[in-house]
Amino acid sequence: MIFDYVIAGGGSAGCVLARRLTEDPNVSVCLLEAGGGGKDLIIRMMLGGFFMIQNKPVQINNWCMDTVPQPGLNGRKGYQPRGRALGGSSAINAALYIRGQRQDYDDWANLGNEGWDWDSMLPYFKKSENNQRGGDAEHGADGPLQVSNQQVPREISHAFVDAATHLQHRRTDDFNRGDQEGVGLYQVTQFHDKNKNGERCSAAAGYLFPVMDRPNLKVVTRAAVKRLLMEGKRATGVLYRHKGKDIEVKARREVLVCAGALKSPQILQLSGIGNGEDLARLGIDVVHDLPGVGQNLQDHLDFSLSFRTKHKDNLGISAKGGLDIMRHIWRWKKNGKSMAASPVAEGGAFLKSAPDLDRPDIQLHFMMTIVDDHLRKLYWGHGYSCHMCKLRPASRGSVFLQSADPLAMPGIDPAFLSDPRDLETMIKGVKITREIMKAPPLANYELSEMHGTDQAKTDADWERHIRDRADTIYHPVGSCKMGVDEMAVVDPQLRVRGVKGLRVVDASIMPNLVSGNTNAPTMAIAEKAADIIRATA
Repeated sequence: MIFDYVIAGGGSAGCVLARRLTEDPNVSVCLLEAGGGGKDLIIRMMLGGFFMIQNKPVQINNWCMDTVPQPGLNGRKGYQPRGRALGGSSAINAALYIRGQRQDYDDWANLGNEGWDWDSMLPYFKKSENNQRGGDAEHGADGPLQVSNQQVPREISHAFVDAATHLQHRRTDDFNRGDQEGVGLYQVTQFHDKNKNGERCSAAAGYLFPVMDRPNLKVVTRAAVKRLLMEGKRATGVLYRHKGKDIEVKARREVLVCAGALKSPQILQLSGIGNGEDLARLGIDVVHDLPGVGQNLQDHLDFSLSFRTKHKDNLGISAKGGLDIMRHIWRWKKNGKSMAASPVAEGGAFLKSAPDLDRPDIQLHFMMTIVDDHLRKLYWGHGYSCHMCKLRPASRGSVFLQSADPLAMPGIDPAFLSDPRDLETMIKGVKITREIMKAPPLANYELSEMHGTDQAKTDADWERHIRDRADTIYHPVGSCKMGVDEMAVVDPQLRVRGVKGLRVVDASIMPNLVSGNTNAPTMAIAEKAADIIRATA
């Protein structure tokens, strides 16, 4: 098989590229995805993300990866769920639509990445977006990605917003205009049209499924990429495993690696592109010594506060809760409205941990249920949680090969809290979060505080809690960073440095982590990449 472009990875970026590149009927594209078709009921139902994030039982839509032991987390291994279906992590995430702050992208440009500043990226966010609120100077209304107000947020989520405003945090109805500061309810990537109202709008559902019948597009699922095909220092195709057979697919123009921040560096390394000494040690022929591959990994470390409540108008484990879930699913299938259409993380905030900061440095996710250890620990009864992360961590980790076996999982080391500045901000952030949780009217819902955080009196107490319980909020980026320095993996046109016919297009190219959830930025990156690719074809 031979195509103009071969896309390795059918996640958020891959779906965007497949749609945009095949808009030209003279361009052929093959999209390879290791997971399934991404149309399961549990994917289409927003609440399904709540269940797919777990790794018990093993999820067919989730890679369920782990980190190496983290010294900063008392030697614990962290959990790294990533989407394994068409749509990638947009098929299993909380579906929150967050772009980040203006300064995030201006910082990228200031590092030498011309054309990646906020004003340059805004048109791509707008091009992507079909916002229920309509289009304006900062939002789009004609894009493939449906962005919606929440269908029926719980009263407790409104109480969270009111508690924060009671403490003089400003209220906002839009986190996506470049200045995020404030507290409010999140918008979500969810269908708001009549036919699919209330269903998840993953990248696949928005971008890919409507164009799957294009004759110039071939989509292969259950296709596990083993390595790139190389002729010298030129990428010519991809070798993948499908139904027990190894198959080669060739690219006339380019190979586009879109496997995400944890799998894209692994694919490059398996193909002989990476730190030469490390590859040689595993018996991999070095095609191009590029030491930045897998370095610069960044992720949002998250800490949660949880509370029990007598109120049952939320998600919980009880006789009533079980019956309610069935009723909510029935209502959702009928009209798209009910708790089954909830992202669970309904309320949120972007706040400053100190008043003299120029922009927010912590993010809150308010959950209308008890969430502990990625739902791998479940509790009888009803409750609510608030998660807090530092937006721009100073710690830097890595992704590396643990084996030359292409079907083995990569080594993942986010190096959480390796920079002491991160712990300092986390302690400040959790104190601010707890103040909000104890403020009226949210305080009226509390029956008891969980995990002993009510006994934390000193910074040392909070440090102990953070090191004992903190983990990712699912935003790994940066492992194939874009830049002009010696550790950059791709240039500002997303071409792999020193290799022809090869680009990386996904969250791994971010030189610095954006201030918030990473799915919307990943799709905007791919929208821009499509224009770059077409302009240089």
